[in-house]
Amino acid sequence: MHIPVLLHESIEGLHLKTGGVYVDCTTNRGGHSREIAKRIGAEGILICIDLDQDALAEARESLEMMKDIPKIHFIHSNFRHLPKILQDLKIVHVDGILADLGISSQELDESGRGFTFHNDEPLLMTFESKPEEDMTTAYDIVNFWSESTIADILFGFADERYARRIAKRIIEKRDSAPIKTTFDLIDIIGSSVPALYRHKKTHFATKTFQALRMATNDELGSVSDLLEALPTILASNARACIITFHSTEDRIVKHKLRANETTLRMINRKAIMPGKEEIQVNPRSRSAQLRIVERI
Repeated sequence: MHIPVLLHESIEGLHLKTGGVYVDCTTNRGGHSREIAKRIGAEGILICIDLDQDALAEARESLEMMKDIPKIHFIHSNFRHLPKILQDLKIVHVDGILADLGISSQELDESGRGFTFHNDEPLLMTFESKPEEDMTTAYDIVNFWSESTIADILFGFADERYARRIAKRIIEKRDSAPIKTTFDLIDIIGSSVPALYRHKKTHFATKTFQALRMATNDELGSVSDLLEALPTILASNARACIITFHSTEDRIVKHKLRANETTLRMINRKAIMPGKEEIQVNPRSRSAQLRIVERI
């Protein structure tokens, strides 16, 4: 089961008010959304957005079982399109926005789309649970993109120190046969890095998988689009809570928010991190960082 990260801190950070209009940009199975719905009541409006249709369907089923729920709009889309989504709903400003940018436990462990290096799965890595044929996949990247571009992705998105070696090996291997599955890719990564790197506590394929997932879904572009829209879609004194899970993403969030200091006030100068108790219950939360801003 997916456990919502920094749940208490993010919900408190939103300063929820009864009857308000709120957006959960990354609804997933509805962990954060349930808490928002409880607090804004039947007079409120909650907009639940997610690219994963299966996750959104589960969230709908869970939320609609609650009593006195607000009016909820379930939107299958990328949160980068939030301004258009609000326009279509005839909503000008919202009272709060939550974006948990982490990948869910179900997507990692159960989706079958290649997010995990523990199972042999097709190299998709799309957040869309039913990807269309014209969508970019991790398979497309490793089999058709140039060596220099792959290396730049691995280093730029995940700080992979052996990015050049891995990219070179990918090109060599795909010349003889397509790289089709996660295990195909893991074998390539393992043969590209030193033995000591393969036996570290963190799996040696972690950064490569992270970088390919980010490139497949244009995650940094989506986050940038959302952050740039905050000053125009947040009501006065409304807040946005953004949860990141790795340094590249957090740097972009921090810099984008600070670039808008004339309209957005940083509530926490330093990122809020999970406490020891949360990390013990949910080890995957250990890298989470929460940043909160308020519309001036």
